[in-house]
Amino acid sequence: MQGTVDGFSYGLVTPLVAYFMACLGGALGLRCTTRSMLVSQSWRPGWLALGSAAIGSGIWTMHFVAMMGFTVRGTPIHYDKAMTFASLAVAIVMVGVGIFIVGYRGARGTALFTGGTITGLGIASMHYLGMASMSLDGKLEYNTVTVGISVAIAMAAATAALWAAGQVRGFLWSVGASLVMGLAVSGMHYTGMAALSVHLHGTSEPTTGESPASLLAPMLIGPLAFLLLAGVVVMFDPLMVMGKPAAVPVEHKPGIPAHTHVRHSARRLRFRPRRTVEHRGSRTPQNR
Repeated sequence: MQGTVDGFSYGLVTPLVAYFMACLGGALGLRCTTRSMLVSQSWRPGWLALGSAAIGSGIWTMHFVAMMGFTVRGTPIHYDKAMTFASLAVAIVMVGVGIFIVGYRGARGTALFTGGTITGLGIASMHYLGMASMSLDGKLEYNTVTVGISVAIAMAAATAALWAAGQVRGFLWSVGASLVMGLAVSGMHYTGMAALSVHLHGTSEPTTGESPASLLAPMLIGPLAFLLLAGVVVMFDPLMVMGKPAAVPVEHKPGIPAHTHVRHSARRLRFRPRRTVEHRGSRTPQNR
């Protein structure tokens, strides 16, 4: 029996909150990635790891907040807790691999394509692994073409976001990129959901696992606490907010024009002997 699927049982509440979570995680992650390109090698892994965790947590929270509005008429839905949190680990690890590639190789060419592809596959893997954690009295089936479109959207969104992170054009630039990334991730999610169809067994056997309501608390408390911490790091690091290099050479720092003084002094030393020679030469005819 074909099940009736409803992905918007709470109206626009869950899609909007999910979109906000994707944008928040994307904004923090992109700023951390940008910051990693402006610091020394010793600090770079830490910023890249923080960015990976921020993006992965934002995408994971976005997915399961959106799934709060997902219902199938005629059967309750439960989630396997271990597989649910395994999808979070997959998201962070695969997003991290892509971000580390771009962080060390640059956001262009082969490195950008490879990093964007791996990051996009991580987003798609998180989505479908999270869907596999659902337990209900029925069978989930997917349209292959629509699934392929959702994966392509995820890879394109990840590549565009990593390219934006490598531009280092200030905080507003990353905010705009995060809004686009959140839209693309949400689009990928609902495209994947459009590929889903449910065939109910009709056996009325009790399903096992956690209910959506019981998973909501850890999803909102844990990742939100981490994203809040990452946001504090951003606010207390003005160099990351403005997108300026962390270590600027001394001669380029404002108020310390070291080369300027050296050049002026050199020019004065060069011109003084010439003026002296010309002056002596002008006196010689008068003495004669």
